[in-house]
Amino acid sequence: MTKLRDAAEADFPAILNLNALEVRQTSPLDAGQLADLHTLSCFHQVATVHGQVAGFLLALPQGTPYQSDNYTWFDSRYPSFIYVDRIVIGADYSGQGIGGQLYRALFRFARDNAVPLITCEYNIEPPNPGSRAFHARFGFLEVGQQSLPGGKRVSLQMVDPDIGLVGR
Repeated sequence: MTKLRDAAEADFPAILNLNALEVRQTSPLDAGQLADLHTLSCFHQVATVHGQVAGFLLALPQGTPYQSDNYTWFDSRYPSFIYVDRIVIGADYSGQGIGGQLYRALFRFARDNAVPLITCEYNIEPPNPGSRAFHARFGFLEVGQQSLPGGKRVSLQMVDPDIGLVGR
């Protein structure tokens, strides 16, 4: 049975391990960076299965002093949003609906706090078709693209949390 709860410092080793396993689709993350992001976050939850961290979602509010190319793209264009910095589900738990549970919790949080947009990005180079399909199920729409250092190209996405809550 999957349980969601706020991330705690004791979860950081598991979060770092999950992130390292999916670094090709996310970005590198060390303990110091994770601690900083956790402090800046408005929403940082883990999903546990039988007490083990199976996945996590870390999101930041608009107006945060975060120097990510993707975050600053949204921050320069939208006055109010929550930015999903990363969502990672362990390979052993893929396809069990854990990502959807985390996103629905985020959509409820945004709605309850009158935040009108959830933003994120996923890789289009190298391609990440799983993330594209996952985000499409929740009604995310592309609002831009950008190339990043190292050869990545991303699709910049957003959705109204009320639309996301009715996603499949």
